[in-house]
Amino acid sequence: MRLLLVEDDHELSDLLAAALSDEGYTVEVASDGQRGLHLGLTRRYDVVVIDRRIPAIDGLDLLRRLRGREVRARAMMLTALGSVHERIQGLDAGADDYMVKPFDLNELLARLRALCRHTSETGETLPIGAAHLDLNLRDVALSDGRRVALSAREFDLLRVLAARPMSVHTRSELCRTIFQREHTESTVDTYVYYLRRKLGRDAVRTVYGIGYRLGTLS
Repeated sequence: MRLLLVEDDHELSDLLAAALSDEGYTVEVASDGQRGLHLGLTRRYDVVVIDRRIPAIDGLDLLRRLRGREVRARAMMLTALGSVHERIQGLDAGADDYMVKPFDLNELLARLRALCRHTSETGETLPIGAAHLDLNLRDVALSDGRRVALSAREFDLLRVLAARPMSVHTRSELCRTIFQREHTESTVDTYVYYLRRKLGRDAVRTVYGIGYRLGTLS
């Protein structure tokens, strides 16, 4: 999961970036709203965490601008402003969740996991590193804007891997799930080769002696 953290408190942003990286996120940090807006509009993120009181562009205005430009990343508002009215403002601006400082780090991480889980279960895309598998168009959207078309079987294989990105799938499991009884396990190897040829060798990782798992794309 790619995460954008917009926070002007450098001590806090360093702490959060380290904790989020340990959780497996790829984290980029912006120390003001202008930089946050630039990154949010030019790069693709799965989650954004925004402090409300930041220089250049207020966090609330930043989130409104991102939503106005169809940025659909899940958004967590992180702020010392915690009245009911202020929480409503944040949610109405497009936040999916709202945490008030001071906060418990473990609770923040749990809430972010919930946001990411919701994205994977109900969204129209599945992340593959910085790229996304589009479940409607059945292709891969790369971070540089290019799209890679997939055959029906390539799409089915990549979807199974992307739906459980930390799991290792055996060749026999993939054969049963995707190809049923009409093919042998070597067919899985063939389609892994096809995906790597289109998307690069890092798209699918080999776990020797076991099978395959999702890789990463830029």
